[in-house]
Amino acid sequence: MDFSRPNLARELSRNTLALVLAGGEGSRLKNLTHRRAKPAVPFGGKYRIIDFALSNCVNSGIRRIGVLTQYKSDSLIRHMQRAWNFMRAEIGEFVEILPAQQRTEKKEWYQGTADALYQNLDILHRHDPEYVIVLGGDHIYKMDYSDMLVKHVLSGADFTVGCIEVPVEEATGFGVMSVDTDMRITKFTEKPKQPEHMPGKPGVALASMGIYVFSREFLFRTLSEDALSDDSSHDFGKDIIPNHIHTAKAQAYAFRNERTGEPAYWRDVGTVYSYWKANMELCAVEPELNLYDRLWPIWTYQPQYPPAKFVFDEDGRRGEAIDSLVSAGCILSGARMKRSVTFFAVTIGNNSLVKDSIILPKVSIGSNCRLTKVIVDKGCVIPDGTVIGENLEEDKKRFYVTDEGIVLVTLEMLGQSLSSRDKEHIWRMDT
Repeated sequence: MDFSRPNLARELSRNTLALVLAGGEGSRLKNLTHRRAKPAVPFGGKYRIIDFALSNCVNSGIRRIGVLTQYKSDSLIRHMQRAWNFMRAEIGEFVEILPAQQRTEKKEWYQGTADALYQNLDILHRHDPEYVIVLGGDHIYKMDYSDMLVKHVLSGADFTVGCIEVPVEEATGFGVMSVDTDMRITKFTEKPKQPEHMPGKPGVALASMGIYVFSREFLFRTLSEDALSDDSSHDFGKDIIPNHIHTAKAQAYAFRNERTGEPAYWRDVGTVYSYWKANMELCAVEPELNLYDRLWPIWTYQPQYPPAKFVFDEDGRRGEAIDSLVSAGCILSGARMKRSVTFFAVTIGNNSLVKDSIILPKVSIGSNCRLTKVIVDKGCVIPDGTVIGENLEEDKKRFYVTDEGIVLVTLEMLGQSLSSRDKEHIWRMDT
């Protein structure tokens, strides 16, 4: 093996199988996941959450990818078929969808993250990878996995856990890795009340990102052993990782910005508020997550719509968007947007103001409306004169309102449905 770093990274990426865990329910996102799995939730004006993990794989040179699905996977699978069908099997590239199929003798759905891999163990053997990288399909970040692979191999580890450095006071909501000065993991604690500091970094703890690199023999053996244990919940974070810290060589990998050496951008968008906040961060003049980086594109499926349109140039009736992301097919007709994200085919009527909000695809907002800190789910029709986000007590009677004052609006909350044949066709095509 060529141990010069660029060549080693390329070779390791070619010999690695990526498995993206995309079966999560995402219940903390409330009504946003009533029709779709969490990885299929729209993000950033044109993407799905899963596009970030998949784009990281492709940009890292990992082009053998399996996506494990389970919960309400219809829209996710449809998106995968449209957005990720450009791989060429003739040269060993693929994105395979691995739905729960009750493949074992117990005839069960996936019982945990480790069980999901175990139920596909024959497929893993067929692909015969040297290394397996296991990823969550529900986080927002850009990461070159090949660097983590190189450090895994050079350290001689059986498994490596991707981690992000966070302030100790914020680490109580994560699984925290205790490490020595060589970044070898000495202990794993799930949501500790008093997280341990990193050596030489007081006030900083290492939180697990849910990213794991495994050497083949260790992973296959461990999955088979775990499947036989009646005391296991068959989960990587709860069982596999903590149970093998002292019997295997376990390394931590700190995900840092290559240019500054500081902790890199990584967001868990598991709640309505964190989802809203991560979208709002994109409206900054220079957001920490750069979607315009041509060297690290985020791939997705783009429906064919015309360019966004802003009409009327009259005082008090001017279509404009400030510090906002506006997608194709949107029409602002004498309306204003500030610090907001709109997905495709959104229309906003005369004299309406949308501020600090996320508007999902094919929403129609009428005239003389005011929306502040609102998330509007796909296909909703907001009647003329509607005001949301200014009186939260009134909003709570109809909509879901977070403790931070973010209002989530869905079709059901508005008493609407896509019942007609045409609207149902639209929904099914683009959910």
